[in-house]
Amino acid sequence: MTTIAQYYDPAFAWPAPAKLNLFLHITGQRADGYHLLQSVFQFLDYGDTLFFETTDNKQINITPEIKDVSLTENIIYQAAHQLQSQFNVAQGVNITLEKRLPMGGGLGGGSSDAATTLLALNKLWNLQLSKQELMSIGLKLGADVPVFIFGQSAWAEGIGEQLKAIKLPEKWFLVLFPQIHINTGTIFSSSELTRDKVPIKIRDFLDGRHETTENVCQPVVEKLYPEVAEALKWLGQFSNARLTGTGACIFAAFDSKQAAATVSEKMPEKWQHFIAKALNASRIEQFYWGIAKR
Repeated sequence: MTTIAQYYDPAFAWPAPAKLNLFLHITGQRADGYHLLQSVFQFLDYGDTLFFETTDNKQINITPEIKDVSLTENIIYQAAHQLQSQFNVAQGVNITLEKRLPMGGGLGGGSSDAATTLLALNKLWNLQLSKQELMSIGLKLGADVPVFIFGQSAWAEGIGEQLKAIKLPEKWFLVLFPQIHINTGTIFSSSELTRDKVPIKIRDFLDGRHETTENVCQPVVEKLYPEVAEALKWLGQFSNARLTGTGACIFAAFDSKQAAATVSEKMPEKWQHFIAKALNASRIEQFYWGIAKR
């Protein structure tokens, strides 16, 4: 059993799980440029790992450095600094990141890392903030951060911050990464992006009456990035393949790990991939809030 003492052990691993957007509709755009959307988030039993060691000074250090990203641009640093400055924390922290999720993959890696940082430092710095308070802070860092603090499969609206917990089949997913980086801003600024999807009802989705759901970013990504179009065509031979978020990762669901593995064995070597089980409660959700209540 995990003990409270382990929170303060720099060897203790804090999970930062991946997410999938099972669909992504844009229903409008706000005056400030943010897109209004409908989506469903589901977590995977796969992701990054972070390690935290508090210090007696106010320095925030992150290792390893991320190429072409300065310390202050790193969303992990921004999350730690936001808590430190907002609540006048006298301590600092050394953070080590074990990166597994590809940048620009649509799996929410950076947002998940930031969310786990907020959760970990809430405990390590003894801030005693509620889940809702942490989600509000997370929203300042990025629209996807709150769902990782929320930690449950969710129906999302607004700019992605209006979340309602739902139960979904916990299938196995084969996730394919074509090893290219896609800039989210490029996709959301495209003139060819559909921004007027008619909203659907959550009940229709849960009852299976959602044949018309799609990822509206997918046609734009396929046009701009032929590698993604090729990967979608290949994976689509075996199961319904879809882009997650703005990409570049694509995914397909299978009923068993073995079924996903059988397909992965046929995959061209030029693509990276992993197999993971879907979870209605993420690993950080299961660990953090369960321990926090004790």
